[in-house]
Amino acid sequence: MLQGPYSSLDRDRPLIRLPFTSFTVGTVLLPLTGLIACLFTSLIYHFEDSTFTHCHVSNYLPSISSAISRVPERYIWRCCIGLHSAPRYLIAVTYFNFYRSRFAKRLLELLLSVLVLLCSLAENTGLLLLTYVASTETYNVHKNGFVVFISSSLLHMLITCRLWHVIRRHYVNPEEMTSYRWKVRLFLFNVSCCLAAAYFFRRHNKYCEAGVYTLFAFFEYLVVFSNMAFHMTAFWDFGSKEVIVATPPEDKRY
Repeated sequence: MLQGPYSSLDRDRPLIRLPFTSFTVGTVLLPLTGLIACLFTSLIYHFEDSTFTHCHVSNYLPSISSAISRVPERYIWRCCIGLHSAPRYLIAVTYFNFYRSRFAKRLLELLLSVLVLLCSLAENTGLLLLTYVASTETYNVHKNGFVVFISSSLLHMLITCRLWHVIRRHYVNPEEMTSYRWKVRLFLFNVSCCLAAAYFFRRHNKYCEAGVYTLFAFFEYLVVFSNMAFHMTAFWDFGSKEVIVATPPEDKRY
């Protein structure tokens, strides 16, 4: 018998099949490309406005909040973050399932896996909040979104390193070892940049020295770039996996 265009064989084929590595790289490239585009656009077309400081001292780099708050930078950033947010939620759940399978009989690590999931969801939600509410619109909401993003990001990286420390002791997969080492390095680098950015931000507000806000902005960039690189380590964690969208199997019961 001839099969029609919607035969069971066609229905059983995956609709979308994508290597997880490509999925991860594409997800991280969206905010990376968006941020770089916003920074260059601000420096070229809105230099005076984006580098303005409240005490009128010399500044040569815009903060991220300033770089994403004007037009068209605002829409570039919102588009990139909006597109990348759904895959980020999916990756968070994927990691949770990965940890749950690895730590099925370890209660502490299972609880930490739940906490990592909550931190990852909060981090992405905080990023969406500070993205769609610009500092020039409602500053307090934007600031609170930034606080949620940074705090949940640091806690997420810390607990992730703890979980991968346990994985490293029980598994000898070379890719997992590489992933663990880079996670630790990027976490320590991120913490160092956070401390440096906080120091220069406080110093600028207290003394209003020329160029200090530029140093704050520079270390703020490094905080965000290292955060993106940390998430990019999923490249090693799921190198052999695929993202598949398929139709559900037909119910054979009559």
